[in-house]
Amino acid sequence: MIDHGIALPYHRLHVVSAVVALASPTWQREVWLDPGQSEDLDYTVHVLFDDFCDADHPSPWLGQCLRSEEEVELMAGLATAYNAVQDSVGSAARDEVYLDSPDWPAVVAAAARLAQVLVSHGYSAMSKLHDAGCRRPLDAEPVASGTDDQHGDS
Repeated sequence: MIDHGIALPYHRLHVVSAVVALASPTWQREVWLDPGQSEDLDYTVHVLFDDFCDADHPSPWLGQCLRSEEEVELMAGLATAYNAVQDSVGSAARDEVYLDSPDWPAVVAAAARLAQVLVSHGYSAMSKLHDAGCRRPLDAEPVASGTDDQHGDS
């Protein structure tokens, strides 16, 4: 994998969270269908298609919030699966209609594969930073605890 890095890590945080939500039918039913929650399918779709990426045309997001060509391809596949459901149920359909669509499992499967790759690539990037000597976020100050070795001889 060629890791293109990311210029917009804050965007990636939103994208990963949205993809993970699409990969979890339990989350969808427990959160999206609960009127007391602020997250729903509409919010998740806006994250991926409007606000932090363009799932229909993800190529320009390579190096922005997507790390690899594989992520770009999988994001496009997720968009295709989602658009098929939207075309069949209508854009004004309620969340439960989307979730009950016979085509919804294809969305969940596409999101699950993309989530796996996003998380794997994120851990790989963190591991490379760790191996390069980065032990904390670059903008974070070390925490002074008063004791350097909490497990030393007492």
